[in-house]
Amino acid sequence: MNTRMYLVALLLLIIGCSTQQENPLLQEWDTPFQTPPFDEIKNEHFMPAFLEGMKAEKAEVNAIIANEAAPTFKNTIEALEKSGVLLERVSRVFNCLNEANTNDELQQISKEVAPLQTRHYDDIYLNNKLFVKLSQIYKQQGSLGLTPEQTILLENYYLRLVRKGAKLNDDDKNDLRAINEELSGLYVKFSQNHLKETNALGLIIDNEADLAGLPDGVIQAAAEMAKDRSMEGKWVFSLQRPSFTPFLINSEKRKLREILYTAYIDRGNNNDEYDNKQVVSRIAALRVSRANLLGYKTHADYTLERSMAKNRENVYSFLMQLWEPALKRAKTELKDMQALIDNEGNDFNLQAWDWWYYANKVKKEKYALDDALLTPYFKMENVRAGAFDVAGKLFGIEFVKRNDIQVYPPDVEIFEVFEADGSHLGIFYSDYYPRDGKSSGAWMDSFRDQSNMGGNFITPLVINVGNFAKPTADKPSLMTLGQVRTLFHELGHGLNWLFGNTTYSGSRDVPTDFVELPSQIMEYWAVDPAILKTYALHYETGEPIPQELIDKIENAEQFNQGFATVEYLAASFLDMDWHTLTDTTMLDVPEFEMESMAKIGLMPEIESRYQSPNFGHIFGGSSYSSGYYSYIWAEVLAADAFQAFKETDLFNKDLSASFRLNLLSMGSYDMMTQYIKFRGKQPSVDTMLKYRGLDQ
Repeated sequence: MNTRMYLVALLLLIIGCSTQQENPLLQEWDTPFQTPPFDEIKNEHFMPAFLEGMKAEKAEVNAIIANEAAPTFKNTIEALEKSGVLLERVSRVFNCLNEANTNDELQQISKEVAPLQTRHYDDIYLNNKLFVKLSQIYKQQGSLGLTPEQTILLENYYLRLVRKGAKLNDDDKNDLRAINEELSGLYVKFSQNHLKETNALGLIIDNEADLAGLPDGVIQAAAEMAKDRSMEGKWVFSLQRPSFTPFLINSEKRKLREILYTAYIDRGNNNDEYDNKQVVSRIAALRVSRANLLGYKTHADYTLERSMAKNRENVYSFLMQLWEPALKRAKTELKDMQALIDNEGNDFNLQAWDWWYYANKVKKEKYALDDALLTPYFKMENVRAGAFDVAGKLFGIEFVKRNDIQVYPPDVEIFEVFEADGSHLGIFYSDYYPRDGKSSGAWMDSFRDQSNMGGNFITPLVINVGNFAKPTADKPSLMTLGQVRTLFHELGHGLNWLFGNTTYSGSRDVPTDFVELPSQIMEYWAVDPAILKTYALHYETGEPIPQELIDKIENAEQFNQGFATVEYLAASFLDMDWHTLTDTTMLDVPEFEMESMAKIGLMPEIESRYQSPNFGHIFGGSSYSSGYYSYIWAEVLAADAFQAFKETDLFNKDLSASFRLNLLSMGSYDMMTQYIKFRGKQPSVDTMLKYRGLDQ
């Protein structure tokens, strides 16, 4: 090497080292439990960290391929499991911030990094030399003396590569790369459009008379939202659920309900720069092309292959089994509301934007129950403490507040979770309030998964994200009963991740239609009368919720379940219809939706829970495509599992231990087999139908 070349190389090395030293994402984290150092992480750190992470993983995988020794489980499978740690860490931090606290810079990084990551992973999954090594081990697995978990891990890696296209010829691999790269960009575009549309202002009110019917807390929150947007003296309602929902339920102004409802339904369908119709159609077409390349007739055939449902025929059959009783119940609910409208002397037929308002009026009339009576008893901190208490009584764990761990926005709270014996189990992040940079809805994520490879036990860092009402100047965060269920639901997901007890994080690849079981079952504890008394305390007096209100909640538990089930099932059918397409024709999205809903006979007074241009579960990524049915599939399991506790004791120690062992801590085992180990029998749809009141 000549002097000039040496100096250049040295300079690059120095620059690289300097960058690494200055970038917290590229350093070991000297923080409690190696939690992300958010105070030090800046937007400009992400792209260099992504590039370095991809470089590091590529080198690790190339080392596996270059190893001249015969491929073994240790030098190939375990080596793959150890690879990509840096990239995984960077991705998880970035993805969390981009979903829960994004900004223009992060969204631009997302656009830039998505195709890079897609190419990076395609380089790994489509590497023929790597696949040859994996295949050799896979063929020999019966003679390798592997543990059950090691067998699962081997199968997961082998099938992942097969399903990602490892067996394709070079031309087909190139086509697949092009499809994957385009899809990754479309997912980003869809999600960013969806966020912009959801964060839009749905309704601005400047006449106090137009607030008729709205509770004081809702009015105050709208005033503060207006103030935050320099519209002092007005009232602003957004398309975020904490703002949108109480308006639809309570507003006496029918025309304003229509305006806000229509704005919500039409997110991504306004023929503007954030319109998602072409994005949706292109995603659906590309998924057909990819499925065909991989040897499947439809995208649903591809995605459902490793699900509990197994195939699209089973999914459609399952949905239809629920559709008729749900639709029948919804039509009865409609009659009750239309009768109320007529008795009030009104001359109109109920429309979709009327349903929530008149459903609430019927609930008041039939059950003397009003959400406004309940919310004072559901202070967020008390509800969260109640959910923690249920988890503690079931599994012996304890949540202890930590104030020494860095957070991203300051309203995020952190808890250390301990086992019954006092040992550390994991860290739990609680992020519950809406902000402009946060996606809608609620979800669970993690900054780090559990593993125990080589006796090095790594504990999980779990996040629960929600969009519950923010505290105001004189009121804390007060929740609806539905939001209470949501908080318990997301904690159920969190428990599933906290209780992971596997050697390899890669062995915890459970099917989507199982993953909602741990969350759905927690909703039953949330509203059980005995549990409500423990955490539903009036925010002003501290008095527990009176038995009279508990009785009303219990009596009204099946109220409006026809509507709730129909709007959900309609979205599930829509998801399946998009993903059982067999050709790549670009479709007219509204027309496709109309045809899809006509096939099942959806009544015009109810809309599908999501319209395609705002159906983020299936078009903002791939995790729930052909899988939105999973929520109610898992609810069948959850209702049946909770019944086991109801038949014995809500906190039956033996049952909860079995539930944790067989269903929450296991890896990618046959989950129906695991369920039967816990329950002793196959689940039945009858229990769920009974809980929803759809068995009549």
